[in-house]
Amino acid sequence: MPDQWPLEDTGTGSPDCTLGIAGDIRTPRRHDSAHKHVAGTAVYVDDIRTPDDTLIVLIGQSPHAHARITSMDLSQVAGAPGVVAVLTHKDIPGVNDCSPVHGDDPILAEDIVSYVGQAVFAIVAENMRAARDALPLAAVSYNALPAILTIEDAMRAGSWLGPAAVMENGDPDGAIAAAPHHLSGRIDIGGQEHFYLEGQAALAMPAEDGDITVYCSTQHPTEIQHKVADALGLASNAVTVETRRMGGGFGGKESQGNLPAILSALAVQATGRPAKTVYDRDDDFMLTGKRHDVRIDYHVGFDSDGRIRGAEFEQALRCGMSWDLSEAIAARAMCHADNAYHVPDMRVISHRCKTHTQSNTAFRGFGGPQGMLGIERVIDAIAHELDLDPLAVRRRNFYPHHTASAHGVTPYGQTVEDCVLQDIVDQLADDAEYAKRHTAIEAFNADSPVIKRGIALTPVKFGISFNTTFLNQAGALVHVYTDGSVHLNHGGTEMGQGLNTKVAQIVAHEFQIDFDAIKITATTTGKVPNTSATAASSGTDLNGMAAQAAARTIKTRMTTHLAGLHECAAEDVIFSDGMVRAGAVRLSFAEAVKACYMGRVSLSSTGYYATPKIHWDSSRARGRPFYYFAYGAAVSEVVIDTLTGENRILRTDILHDAGRSLNPAIDIGQIEGGFVQGAGWLTTEELVWDGDGRLRTHAPSTYKIPACGDRPMAFNVALFGAGENLEDTIHKSKAVGEPPLMLGISVLMAISHALQGLGSADYPMLNAPATPERICFAARRIGAAGFNAADRVPDVSGSGDGNNPA
Repeated sequence: MPDQWPLEDTGTGSPDCTLGIAGDIRTPRRHDSAHKHVAGTAVYVDDIRTPDDTLIVLIGQSPHAHARITSMDLSQVAGAPGVVAVLTHKDIPGVNDCSPVHGDDPILAEDIVSYVGQAVFAIVAENMRAARDALPLAAVSYNALPAILTIEDAMRAGSWLGPAAVMENGDPDGAIAAAPHHLSGRIDIGGQEHFYLEGQAALAMPAEDGDITVYCSTQHPTEIQHKVADALGLASNAVTVETRRMGGGFGGKESQGNLPAILSALAVQATGRPAKTVYDRDDDFMLTGKRHDVRIDYHVGFDSDGRIRGAEFEQALRCGMSWDLSEAIAARAMCHADNAYHVPDMRVISHRCKTHTQSNTAFRGFGGPQGMLGIERVIDAIAHELDLDPLAVRRRNFYPHHTASAHGVTPYGQTVEDCVLQDIVDQLADDAEYAKRHTAIEAFNADSPVIKRGIALTPVKFGISFNTTFLNQAGALVHVYTDGSVHLNHGGTEMGQGLNTKVAQIVAHEFQIDFDAIKITATTTGKVPNTSATAASSGTDLNGMAAQAAARTIKTRMTTHLAGLHECAAEDVIFSDGMVRAGAVRLSFAEAVKACYMGRVSLSSTGYYATPKIHWDSSRARGRPFYYFAYGAAVSEVVIDTLTGENRILRTDILHDAGRSLNPAIDIGQIEGGFVQGAGWLTTEELVWDGDGRLRTHAPSTYKIPACGDRPMAFNVALFGAGENLEDTIHKSKAVGEPPLMLGISVLMAISHALQGLGSADYPMLNAPATPERICFAARRIGAAGFNAADRVPDVSGSGDGNNPA
């Protein structure tokens, strides 16, 4: 339906960051749509030009966390001006389910509602004003039921989605018992709202023979296709899903886009008219899942040098009212409980808590950040216990370097053969003058009773691939036209991360043509079928390889034909700088293409790629789930006011391994954004539910993502120059989508260091997010200046009651 899209500039040239002829894949190049983003001309779902008879869908939500629906009268809603239809579960001809895996998440509630905000009915109206005016006319009666809202509630009640999972290597109990030092504790880690700039959105259009075309903001068009078909009682080939771009995703559009797409399609089927569902910000908060909040209990044994001899972590995740993707998220949290540290004797226990809250879902890092934070807390606490620099403790526990004679094995049985953290950390510590600054900060804190500074250097080791092995596959479609221009389509989706730019660079490099000759087209299930979600940081790894395979197939056909045509060997057909040399003959790429067309050579090909070597036994939590690991490290320095909790990030230095970067400009942008998002998760972004299960932080007025002033005052980011993937990835590059988020852990650890500057023997035990309130209460708890040490209450009146909400 190209005539439905607003006209937009399709040029890709840039005066500042160009990719010259021959498609240099190592050259920094701006995002292909960057100029459209800045100018406001990039087309998102709600910008698509629609027919005049397009309808709007608005969801009627549950006001209760857990209740039985006793009656529902929607007659007044149906009769309201501008309302065309009202949909309930009875109007779903197929399966009433929008879940990605387990079939436990109804599109529209039937008898029971399980969280405040759950979809109960849908109003289909001429416009949003008519829908909102009709919403209060719904007469729905409920019988409230007991609600389980928190991890603590669920653990006490035994409310779990399934049995606990256990991952174990060696003899952790024996190793802990034999260690000379022991440490136990708990860290509570908050969730995180995705806060993508473009909310959930879907537009469904009727087609011939009852078919449906859906334009939606999703990371997983194939899943939308399947769920829409299932709900409408159609075959998958009757549903086409298209995604040109998203205004951010961060995992929140991997499964959460199913509901608006299904409701839009149901409205089309019911009315025969186009229909659109677009969440406003409040509805998006209330309807959709978040990053899982996690409670981690730990028990470790260690020696006097800080080496961990044995460890046990017990992770409890608040999953919400259904599984969604929690099984895989919990598995990745377990797989990253070691982060960068080799602990041969280690056990990880995972509880997937079922609560009457939004069903939590994928978020950048997919459980990995929470798992990592547990062991980073342990390292920090060990250093405090032994009065050591935390960096020294970290270094002593790293996995062996990739050149070592013996490699470490993870708690799930994968050998770590590619560790370069020693190189990264050594270089970063030198470049950032960590030791000098650490000494200066200690001196500053000794003389400053209220204002404290802190510094921390933390590493990241993040596994790349889907834990679910079959998802590690991708397809692509490449057409070469007779004028030498190229049409590129692949199964990945663009959410601002630059995937399309990188894949186009790969294809340009194969044909040795200018980047501008490549037309990047919208992802659609009609061109590349059976795709996986663009997630797990694997978008370029998978789709780049598939596109390369397609381009190479065409290039091989051209080479064979041109060699025969010009009577030369195939190895004498050279593609270079926009030209093709066949023996003594030089042709432009377009001339070579035309010659192949005249010789009846196919100039179109699909490409396919499946990640090798990986395997995973979820029942035993064993295997090699990851093709390789991505590494990085960050040094962050902060300053805090111990009386108010006010804090600032003064400086951050990052050195990150992107392998042989395909596009350094895009990779550095991903690192910067990932770090800030991770720092926001651990400092400013706080989700608060009240005692009735209603989310109270559901707008920018109450939920605080980092703003420009929250970024480090000095921000230095570099790619690890010696980086090269030891595995056969696309041009030896490494994924860079998720790993940088966990570099934000350095900020939380720096705040902890600042609190330790109070000189207390008590470790701060700072939970996340480290909001000003939590920092203030932690300072109070360990005896900050200005507080009475006897009762830990402020010396000034009216400043609080001494309770620690953390």
